[in-house]
Amino acid sequence: MSSPDESVRPEPAASSPVETLSLSNGEPMSEIENPSDPEAFVEAVLSVVDGIPAGRVMSYGQVAATLGSRSARGVGRIMALHGSDVAWWRVVQASGFPPAGHDARAHEHYVAEGTPLVESSREPGFRVARSGFVGHEDR
Repeated sequence: MSSPDESVRPEPAASSPVETLSLSNGEPMSEIENPSDPEAFVEAVLSVVDGIPAGRVMSYGQVAATLGSRSARGVGRIMALHGSDVAWWRVVQASGFPPAGHDARAHEHYVAEGTPLVESSREPGFRVARSGFVGHEDR
């Protein structure tokens, strides 16, 4: 049986504005020589996050998939340790809920950027609407 949150999970973006980003050394992200190199992965994650447009979000899994990885938890760990210098609030749970423990600060950013939000009966009382995800197309 599916959980209620599955209905809000966006499809992975086949093409999105962040796919064309390059690492700071100019190398395309799709051509990272050693994907298991932790420093390169950190830089790649932060580059993807830096490329998420204002008012839009990506899930941890979408960020990972953009880099050819399946490690949503790895992206979460990188954001926890290194994400303070990028727009961290633009990376959310697949259900649209903001990063755990940062809902009040994230909400301020969402309102300021015009990120589409919907009410939720689950704490913190809101989540990012499906239309706010990068790669979501109104149908």
